[in-house]
Amino acid sequence: MDLNALCKTAIEAAIKAGEFIQSKRNEKLQVLQKKGGSSYASQVVTEVDRQAEAIIISHLEPSFKHDIALLSEEREDDGGRFLKKCFWCIDPLDGTLSFIKGLVGYSVSIGLVAKDGSPLIGVVYDPNTKNLYHSIKDQGAFKNHRKWLPNQDGLYLSYIGDRPIKDSPKAAELEQQIQAYLNKLGLKECKRFSSAGAVLNAISLVEKGPAIMIKPPKKNLGGGSIWDYAATACLFQELGLQATNYYGKRLDLNKLENSFMNHEGVLYANLPEGIRRTRN
Repeated sequence: MDLNALCKTAIEAAIKAGEFIQSKRNEKLQVLQKKGGSSYASQVVTEVDRQAEAIIISHLEPSFKHDIALLSEEREDDGGRFLKKCFWCIDPLDGTLSFIKGLVGYSVSIGLVAKDGSPLIGVVYDPNTKNLYHSIKDQGAFKNHRKWLPNQDGLYLSYIGDRPIKDSPKAAELEQQIQAYLNKLGLKECKRFSSAGAVLNAISLVEKGPAIMIKPPKKNLGGGSIWDYAATACLFQELGLQATNYYGKRLDLNKLENSFMNHEGVLYANLPEGIRRTRN
């Protein structure tokens, strides 16, 4: 299996889908509702999501003959990801809610994940900035085809989250955790940022370091889905940054029960080496 050739195809697919999405930005959209997690953001869908998905799949389809399955946000999970050598994991329009509102923060995300749940390829395209991010296992991470390195020179800790810390599950534990990071970093201030879908939130961590994005485990379905993290998990892997579950263990990117990540939570971090959270 030629990962370089597959990555090139995924890049072409992401750019084409992103160009299509951007061409529809100022059009009136019919907002539909689908079965999703407990949050409204996970339940909204538009025809743009579905058409972007079709564009991506049309590019990737020839690769299916290489023992590759498909998991995509707008299609029913057929279970092929448990049988094939690996699977494409697609979020054709991450940040649909931002797109509907006419805001930035949406992107195209395509990952290739091995059957054991380890990331092989990650491709992210931001239609607004036209920035392209890609990575291949053991080959590094790139922004617009140039070597991409994390920034960790910030004077405060950036917390990337979709809600204030006080409104998060396990708020008290989260506040203690953030204070522990501040103490280890020798910083006094934590600033919260939230202006994008999960994919571009993760991307922003790389350039806002030191930075963290935490979704604690919860009972309700949600916490993002596999397709929200597959591509960025590969990027973070190749950057040498943390993309784990809430307890510091490997993300389960091919879980059996469903695609949601609420069972184990998510922890992405751009921190100096040695400052990582693991389960006590």
